Amino acid sequence: MNTLDQQYYTTSFLVDQSPAEVFAAVNNVRGWWSGEINGSTDTLGAEFTYRYKDIHYSTQKITELVPEKKVVWRVLDSQLNFVEEKDEWTGTNIIFEIIRKEDKTELLFTHVGLVPIFACYNNCSGAWGSLITESLYDLITTGKGYPAQGKGLD
Repeated sequence: MNTLDQQYYTTSFLVDQSPAEVFAAVNNVRGWWSGEINGSTDTLGAEFTYRYKDIHYSTQKITELVPEKKVVWRVLDSQLNFVEEKDEWTGTNIIFEIIRKEDKTELLFTHVGLVPIFACYNNCSGAWGSLITESLYDLITTGKGYPAQGKGLD
């Protein structure tokens, strides 16, 4: 990992659930990411779109899908209407790594390409923080995330 990699937005948490349960929750995108999602979110090579009001639109392609270990989305297109460079996400990768640690499972989330120099970094990293460490965490640990509460990437 070089110093540039360390600037990418990342967060992680540990849960009691198995890697299979964590993997299933990550791929149940509608269960934790608020907004309108169209397309398959759990098939290698599939593309899905995400829209949150008129604020955020993006297209993700699932480029890696390793059961119980890793999920990678490549952002093919993005329109972030709250920053000047509306396509800041285009060409970035959103990575979910699942690591078994004794009797716990760690989820390590990294948005490769989302760096502090991006205008959206503060808003996007704050939103990702809520989505990953609250909504996705709750989906994994309780079976219920809260995508309907409007915690989108805005």
